[in-house]
Amino acid sequence: MRIVSYNVNGIRAAVLKGLVEWLKEDNADIICLQEIKAQEDQINITDFESLGYHTYWMPALKKGYSGVAILSKPKPLHVAYGCNIELYDTEGRVLRADYPGFSLMSVYMPSGSSGDIRQGFKMKWLDDFYQYVESLKLAYPKLIISGDYNICHQPIDIHDPLRNKNSSGFLPEERQWMTDFIDSGFIDTFRYFDASPHHYSWWSYRARAREKNLGWRIDYHMATENMQDHLAAAFILDDIKHSDHCPVILELKGL
Repeated sequence: MRIVSYNVNGIRAAVLKGLVEWLKEDNADIICLQEIKAQEDQINITDFESLGYHTYWMPALKKGYSGVAILSKPKPLHVAYGCNIELYDTEGRVLRADYPGFSLMSVYMPSGSSGDIRQGFKMKWLDDFYQYVESLKLAYPKLIISGDYNICHQPIDIHDPLRNKNSSGFLPEERQWMTDFIDSGFIDTFRYFDASPHHYSWWSYRARAREKNLGWRIDYHMATENMQDHLAAAFILDDIKHSDHCPVILELKGL
């Protein structure tokens, strides 16, 4: 089973850049999308249904903002919209699909880069999301949380850790949260397979950052430790360019 997570930074813009054609070529089983920035009636759903996907959308109430989706060839047993916290569900940040043997979440965690107010919102989200997942694991013990975490965990995950040590997305308290989250029973699946440097999933549009590979690894597939035997491969497709992010891939076996 092949799972893609992709922050498309506006699904309508990504479609114009060839997203649908790439999805047909990649032929993944399940695709988790973030930052779709569109309501369901603004999306040509048949583009995705024609490729064999069941489609599930969790947009933000605010138009042109945030939002997550799951495209799935196997039909889920159940789909849960949101995390039952109105503050976050109005921003379209969580969508979960349950399958035989595991559950999969598409998540778009807040950015704090616009200033102190949103950084405070992000830190509250991190505390609340941690508690939400702790409760969720009781009912859904085999869980994969895929998406844009908006945090680089280690210096190896960012092109310039020294200059960015005070930047949102690489703050000590955010990085500690990632450590605590992983220590609570998760595997960073990309690092499970690849400990080498210079692998990033987001680049600024400024100063030819992508051309120079001056990036951040902020997109993850986090799997509960009891999924370890099902992990087959994980990698980053940094040559795919429909967005300022790129797709990250997780392949599973034995399900």
